Amino acid sequence: VQLQASGGGLVQAGDSLRLSCAASGRTFSTYALAWFRQAPGKEREFVAAINRYGSKYYADSVKGRFTISRDNAKNTVYLQINSLESEDTAVYYCAAREEYYSSTESDFGSWGQGTLVTVSS
Repeated sequence: VQLQASGGGLVQAGDSLRLSCAASGRTFSTYALAWFRQAPGKEREFVAAINRYGSKYYADSVKGRFTISRDNAKNTVYLQINSLESEDTAVYYCAAREEYYSSTESDFGSWGQGTLVTVSS
């Protein structure tokens, strides 16, 4: 599956933003999908995931502010980010793997190109 992330930009602290990741392929509904992010000078980290049944998983650092969702009819996964903080500044990547949920970067074989979110305070 090929992935194309979009929706990033320059926002103010406290704003909300929705990232999108469009996928190609006819088996999108069978994939587990995830978002990772990489802040400047830091390693890429897990943010959120959703499995094929719609169960959702979040990093502790984003619980309550981030919401992952998927629309299988549109082959798209979303990441809604509320109450943005300067610490959310990062390149956000979507990723896909067949069937099972994971929060481990190396488990994902398909990656989008990343979309930059910059939060100004």
